[in-house]
Order: sequence, then structure tokens, then C-alpha cells
Amino acid sequence: MPCDRTSRRGFLQQGACGMFTMAALGLPGSVSALPVTEIEAQASGGERRYPLPTVDGVSIDRQAQVIIVRHAGKVYAMSLVCPHENAAVRWLPRDGRFQCSKHTSRYTPEGTFTSGRATRHMDRFPVRRDGAQVVVSVDRVFQSDRNPEGWTAAAVVV
Repeated sequence: MPCDRTSRRGFLQQGACGMFTMAALGLPGSVSALPVTEIEAQASGGERRYPLPTVDGVSIDRQAQVIIVRHAGKVYAMSLVCPHENAAVRWLPRDGRFQCSKHTSRYTPEGTFTSGRATRHMDRFPVRRDGAQVVVSVDRVFQSDRNPEGWTAAAVVV
């Protein structure tokens, strides 16, 4: 009985062709590169104030070690360090993700752990909106494994 199976070579050729097509057409909007900028906060005690991002993107305050991300209708404030061994994470715009500079743990724009040596998501700071600003409480942090409810709630809807 004849069977319409694709040979291994045919499968690989079709797969490579499909990947080439996806690369040529670009990634879907939700995964495409978010712009990255450097920012500085207005500091007052344990709070940092940042302008509310008007478009999706990543803003990094190296001095305060805070990352502000606007993605998919929410704003998050996360620690600039990987929770695995406190190495700096960097934003990879082309890949649309964060990556640890030491052991290459990977995270989504929302800080969700996807692969690598880390054992939890990126740490988030409590945030609130005050008019056209995002207020970040840097004296507290939510760890996804110790306070999953706080971690999930640490976002501002825009």
C-alpha cells in the first residue's frame, strides 16, 4: 500500500525552507524587537519615579539596577540581576528576550524564566502608576518562588 511520507531529506529541506521564509517575513509583532533605552530615575527614599512608557520597549536604569518594561499592555519593573547568581541580565532586542550574562538563563519580556540554570523568574519590584509616571518601590522585591501572588500582581496596566 503506497504511503505519502516525506523522506528525511525532504523533511529537512521543507523545514529549512520554512525557517528561511519566516526569517524573511520577520517575526510576529508580539515577538519582534522591543527598543531599548537608558533612563535615570527621580529618587526619593526607597522609591524611583520613571516616565510612563508610551510604547512597548525596555528601559534600563543602571544606577538603580532597575529595568522598566512595557509589553502587551502592562508595565513591569524588574531587577537588573539574574536571580541565579546575581549576574547582570541583558536585553537581546533581536531575540525579544533577556539573557543572563554569566550562565545564559533566558527570560521573556515579562521576566518569566524559559531556560538555563536559574530556578525562578526575574525578580520584580512593586509598581504603581501616578499620573504619567511609574513609581517603583526598590526597597522591596517579589520573588516568584516565595511570593507568586505578589510577583504576578507587580504590574501596571496601561
